[in-house]
Amino acid sequence: MTARSAPSLLSRFVWWVLFRLYRWKGFHLENHVPRLDKFILVGAPHTSNWDFIYFAGAVQEMGVKPRFIGKHTLFKWPMTRFMYDMGGMPINRSSPRGYVNAVVDQVNAAEQIALVIAPEGSRTSDGRWRSGFYHIASGAGVPIVPAWVNAETGQAGFGDPIYPSGDFHADLAKFAAFYQSVLPDCPRFEVLEEQARGAIATPARPVEPDMLAPEPVPTPDPSHD
Repeated sequence: MTARSAPSLLSRFVWWVLFRLYRWKGFHLENHVPRLDKFILVGAPHTSNWDFIYFAGAVQEMGVKPRFIGKHTLFKWPMTRFMYDMGGMPINRSSPRGYVNAVVDQVNAAEQIALVIAPEGSRTSDGRWRSGFYHIASGAGVPIVPAWVNAETGQAGFGDPIYPSGDFHADLAKFAAFYQSVLPDCPRFEVLEEQARGAIATPARPVEPDMLAPEPVPTPDPSHD
């Protein structure tokens, strides 16, 4: 939502529906997010389409206004106002400053921000986390708050903020330990622990089509003239 106007009727209706679904599913929080002006909120495990419903209801219950990263082309008319109202933050992935720096710039410019990132990338993740969230937090000098959800029990909660030390694998081990303490039967966090130990590689962020360099033009062979 921007400071230019109140939320649109559409966005208010969508948030209302999401909160009613959250209540209908009997979802409840174990604790609340720490009071911070700026932070990255990472959620795991991402295993169900209901995860978004749980999250949307939880942030409304706490009064937190989340932000999420969206490709800049999604913010064109007629979706412009709706995307901003829902917390969207447009990022041009082909920016000369790079994707991470473009996000860091927006985090730095905000007085308050809770930027939501799913470090697993998708519901089909094998449990490894991508490193983009960490580089954004490091670049902006903000903490990372881990959030968890148990789709089977309808429970969710938050951990203490973790401040990036500059050692990705050491900090990743802290996240793995936290998640294993609240969801000990989830195999994804065993994979995360292995990633933290360096036993398996960190997945690279997929290259966006508009970031691909053009193919080189073949140089003519003089011998064929």
